[in-house]
Amino acid sequence: MFEELKKVICEYVDVNPEEIREDSRFIEDLGFTSYDFMSLVGELEDKYDIEVNERDVVNVKTVGQAIEYIKSLQD
Repeated sequence: MFEELKKVICEYVDVNPEEIREDSRFIEDLGFTSYDFMSLVGELEDKYDIEVNERDVVNVKTVGQAIEYIKSLQD
């Protein structure tokens, strides 16, 4: 899932995939705006057939947290 998520991230921000780590923060490290992040969330909902709770997603700050959150919704 990490590799897939890196590809999706690169569609939103101009960053080298090799620079993305699980502890990379979306806004501070990868340069996401709030709008980019919410667009990413919408795409991940479609890609993984999940429904994200807006109150939960504000606590997702890093790529690793996003992976764990997506996995928790798939169980």
